[in-house]
Amino acid sequence: MEENVTIDKQTMNLIIKMQKDEITSAFLYDRLAKRETNEERKSLLEQISKDEFRHYEFFRTFSDKTINPNKFKILFWMILSYIFGLTFVAKLMEKGEEDAQVVYEQMEGTVHGIKEVLADEERHEEELINSFHEERLKYVGSIVLGLNDALVELTGALAGLTFALQDPNTVALAGLITGVAAAFSMASSEYLATKQDEPHKEALVSAIYTGSAYLVAVTLMIIPFLIGLNVYVALGMTIAIVIIIIFVFNFYISVAKDLNFRRRFLEMVTISLGVAFVSFIFSFIIKFFLGV
Repeated sequence: MEENVTIDKQTMNLIIKMQKDEITSAFLYDRLAKRETNEERKSLLEQISKDEFRHYEFFRTFSDKTINPNKFKILFWMILSYIFGLTFVAKLMEKGEEDAQVVYEQMEGTVHGIKEVLADEERHEEELINSFHEERLKYVGSIVLGLNDALVELTGALAGLTFALQDPNTVALAGLITGVAAAFSMASSEYLATKQDEPHKEALVSAIYTGSAYLVAVTLMIIPFLIGLNVYVALGMTIAIVIIIIFVFNFYISVAKDLNFRRRFLEMVTISLGVAFVSFIFSFIIKFFLGV
């Protein structure tokens, strides 16, 4: 083609990179379509896969190269889709497409026909984001309630128990009993509160999400006290686990619901660690005055 003659080495490298990204996306969207049960979304994913393959063929007319997809990248995105759901993956992928769109814009005037590719990518973003309405996002408020309460309450409880008892197994036992009881209490409270405005089934599902989120957080936070570590080392690991949970959860929510990650993360970390610090100091004071 005549356009190939005027393309410099830097632009050609970008074309080859975009070509690999497009064929990878084509295979990925095809895999996602095959596991989608909603016919409307399945059809959309199949169409996007075809569009991405067409973009790959477009770039191949300039590079004259056959490029294979990035299988590791496809596997990575598929695993994420099973863990966090299609909404999260679709939105995170489209954030990556925003960077690609900048590259496409840089090619305008050099690569003939790139505007059509850019228009397709922008359309994909809008169609994908508007098409997903997953159950887990509907009940995200219940998950937030369960996780937030578990992280705040149990972090404080474990910090206090650590100084008061100073035995990892005893701390684990007391923390587990406290956590399980609190999880059922939170779930029942969520059910009674939601039942006022929602049908029985939805109230029950909300309660299950709240209790399950609480129990998952409790289990992860108790583990360091069960593996034979020094009690203070175990507390330090628990705090690290808390920060990781807060990071992962808030990253998921910020992507899936387009919220501010930094503000939510810092707020949740400050509250959880602040409560832990206050509980630790309170336990020190109680132990000092009671002479335990």
